[in-house]
Amino acid sequence: MCTICGDDEHVAGSSRRDFLKTGTMAALAPWMVGQAFAADPPKPGSVPPPNAITPQAALKRLMDGNARYVANTPGQKDFSAGRAARAAAQYPIAAILSCADSRVAPELVFDQNPGDLFVVRVAGNVVSPDLLASLEYGVQFLGTPLIIVMGHSACGAVDAAIKVVKTNAVLPGHLPDLIRAIKPAVLIAEKTGRGNLLENAIAENARRQADRLRTSPPIVQQAYKSKKIDIVAATYDIGSGKVLLA
Repeated sequence: MCTICGDDEHVAGSSRRDFLKTGTMAALAPWMVGQAFAADPPKPGSVPPPNAITPQAALKRLMDGNARYVANTPGQKDFSAGRAARAAAQYPIAAILSCADSRVAPELVFDQNPGDLFVVRVAGNVVSPDLLASLEYGVQFLGTPLIIVMGHSACGAVDAAIKVVKTNAVLPGHLPDLIRAIKPAVLIAEKTGRGNLLENAIAENARRQADRLRTSPPIVQQAYKSKKIDIVAATYDIGSGKVLLA
């Protein structure tokens, strides 16, 4: 007899399993709803959701926004507008993997509304399991059609990686783990022997991290291969405010 419901044919163990299963489904409900909304095409004649945009159109929208930012003619003036809609759902048109540098603010750099960008940040804009999981969430459940890996000028993380390569500098704490992901870009940039090593390594690191995402199974790799998303590398110049595709 079940000690919970009193049913002679119901055992407590299965009730507990059913309870756990129900609890798990409830916990996943917001994710599953988001997945269905992002994956299901709009009905004929209906207005497509805000993130029903091609990767190419998303990239153009961001680059147009950056041009406004560079010209100091941003379109964003009233940040209170749309708060009620944002409280109900989010429809980012792109995911941005950028550096944690305080001078890099993707929403401002691309002149986008709150809620338009799904941003993950870490020093050196490197791909790690946790950050990859966040980007997978953006692709799978939010329907983001574009991922931009954005390095930036005067990146301290890349500069530290150069010092490690050049002088065998010893870094404290967990910094060596971070630098380990950037060193291959420094070595490749060093081999070219042309231009500024730091600038070349910053661009190469952005390209390498974008390449890593393109081959990261299962979600991002599959979405990229099926052309549902695009993944591009870029660099942001802090002095001019301009974003260049790398």
